[in-house]
Amino acid sequence: MRNFDTDLSFLEGTSVLITGGTGSFGKRLTQTLLNGGKLKRCIIFSRDELKQYEMEQRFRDHENADCLRFFIGDVRDQERLAMALRNVDYVVHAAALKHVPIAEYNPFECIKTNVLGAENVATAAIACGVKRIVALSTDKAASPLNLYGASKLASDKIFVAANSLAGSQDFGCSVVRYGNVLGSRGSVVPYFKDLIQKGTKELPITDMRMTRFWITLEQGVNFVLSSLKMMQGGEIYIPKIPSMKITDMARILGPGLPHKEIGIRPGEKLHEIMITVDDGRNTIELNDRYIIKPQFPFWTDESYDRLGATPVGEDFEYTSDNNVEWLTDEEFKELLTKI
Repeated sequence: MRNFDTDLSFLEGTSVLITGGTGSFGKRLTQTLLNGGKLKRCIIFSRDELKQYEMEQRFRDHENADCLRFFIGDVRDQERLAMALRNVDYVVHAAALKHVPIAEYNPFECIKTNVLGAENVATAAIACGVKRIVALSTDKAASPLNLYGASKLASDKIFVAANSLAGSQDFGCSVVRYGNVLGSRGSVVPYFKDLIQKGTKELPITDMRMTRFWITLEQGVNFVLSSLKMMQGGEIYIPKIPSMKITDMARILGPGLPHKEIGIRPGEKLHEIMITVDDGRNTIELNDRYIIKPQFPFWTDESYDRLGATPVGEDFEYTSDNNVEWLTDEEFKELLTKI
């Protein structure tokens, strides 16, 4: 599995705010930032007081815990965001409603958080003089099939366009898009493990042909930070990560257990898409990532030319079934020991 740049020296003496900071990504990001040390402030912005209390208890004995601030608030509330963003240098926007079926049943709530919340973050950040924002997206935003994906596509567009709204001030927004986080809440790995522990006689597979991209939580955090470090503003970053068939994953987790095909659920894709053919025409690549360039006049390729970036090939698309990198049984088993 690929490792991404973890040099945090560019954050020394700065203030970082994480929206949705009490989620699994936010907690791992906070751990990484504290271990890197030398932050002026690390602000956890979320609406769940219990999770904030539990997170405060978790990190209270860390040697760099004195930089932590816990700020109750919701990205739907622009005034509260503006208060939290005073004198903040960097924002990592991780707050979102992510559950696909729940978003389908509660579309207005999903839009309020994922779309209007994105607008609030961008607007408040510009007003408060924030320097850089990295917003977390999802593979489901590429050619979206469900409301969650469509709302995140709208969010991506908002953050890319925000680069044109800040005038001459030092400001930039970029987006990070990646696939399933191995072992995260709601993912298939803990679901299969739970079924196996309960003595299931078979594992349910929505479609035997299904493939997925996979990334670990540690890789996701490091990829976001490395993108924050190199960003100009307006890019969408996609990591080069491996794919795996769901049937192979089930075979490794439950050796000998038969598989039962139950059919694809509403809003679910057979294969994940991270870069469509249309986006491929505006995509460049580095050794460890693809970058969808913004189509704005301010954009320049100079810094990426110096890094050795090259355009992808004609008719390029990045999907979990056409990937050149696949997880072996041994690699997957090794990852299981880390999560």
